[in-house]
Amino acid sequence: MIQNVLRAIGGIGVYDAISICLFVLVFGGAVLWAFKLKRPFLDSMSSLPLNDETASQEGDHRHE
Repeated sequence: MIQNVLRAIGGIGVYDAISICLFVLVFGGAVLWAFKLKRPFLDSMSSLPLNDETASQEGDHRHE
């Protein structure tokens, strides 16, 4: 049934090309953004969940 509906729609191939181009652009942008991140920023973000300094400053809201 779905195949019959898709065959009846004219120009449906254009949407396939647009969706693949959009996916490639978004994925490529995410990869470029990830490679442009600086090492000190990544190190500070990686240690953030383990850092207890912010918990003690905000009233020590621990979830343990």
